[in-house]
Amino acid sequence: MNKNTIVLTGGAGFIGSCFLWRLNLDGINNVIVVDNLGMSEKWRNLAGKRFLDYIQKDDFLGLIKEGRIKNIKTIIHLGACSSTTLNDAAYLIKNNYEYSKSLAIWAKVNRAKFIYASSAATYGNGEFGYDDSNKAVYTLRPLNMYGYSKQLFDLWILNNGLDKEVTGMKFFNVYGPNEYHKGDMMSVVCKKFLEVSQKGRIGLFKSYRDDYEDGEQKRDFIYVKDAIDVLFYFFKNPEKSGIFNLGCGTASSWNELANAIFSALGKEPCIEYINMPENLKLKYQYFTEAKMNKLRRSGYNCAFTSLKDAVGDYVGYLKETRYL
Repeated sequence: MNKNTIVLTGGAGFIGSCFLWRLNLDGINNVIVVDNLGMSEKWRNLAGKRFLDYIQKDDFLGLIKEGRIKNIKTIIHLGACSSTTLNDAAYLIKNNYEYSKSLAIWAKVNRAKFIYASSAATYGNGEFGYDDSNKAVYTLRPLNMYGYSKQLFDLWILNNGLDKEVTGMKFFNVYGPNEYHKGDMMSVVCKKFLEVSQKGRIGLFKSYRDDYEDGEQKRDFIYVKDAIDVLFYFFKNPEKSGIFNLGCGTASSWNELANAIFSALGKEPCIEYINMPENLKLKYQYFTEAKMNKLRRSGYNCAFTSLKDAVGDYVGYLKETRYL
């Protein structure tokens, strides 16, 4: 293997495959992709990409622990179960927490840079704000088991002082190409594009709080192209470390998102407000907005794509893709 080999877990997934594209764009091909393709169509995300090798996720830990993969300089750990409705706590602990710890420990012992994906799901209902300072991370109360599995790993990083060596990214609502395989976990942009194409309308959840009108619940949406640019910045600057928010720093409503989709398709808006499933009502985030001060202080100063422009770009891609 190349002495500067990069391991990219979740490399066939949504953000992982987009990041592999970004690496290739810079002429970087010395990548080992680690994933679990299973019965999904996400193998398509690897078609046309350049990398050294593909290894199944369940085999990878054993291989590096046995010393059978050498010269790893960087581990970019984006692989995880990201279902916010899965209730199998044992699986999420093993897959999202224990696996991440094993990789981080190996990286430290072998002096490899470790960059990993956390999540805005750690912020719960936002009652403690969206501050990514170390002190604030300890106060968070996730609303679902997925968020808690990510919170546990963030805390483990902090409790072991590894934030001075590794880099964690709290992804907010990422959307963009290569997510078609995610089923119910696809972004709302992708889902609603299909809905408009098939039914000519968009259904949004009603609000169950007096301080929010229907469709005025807000999220910090970030285009995947912007997200991978931030990841690439930390990849190219391995001396920078810590846990950072990765949103765009501006919350937009579901109504704004829906209108951007209609505009990109050249259609008049038609929005219906539908009942929220009972199992989501107590776990639903009404507002997210990343504080971006820490990221900016790290030296990243690029602007983020506006919601209208990003949705327009993505809808153009969705209209052309043959996988939907």
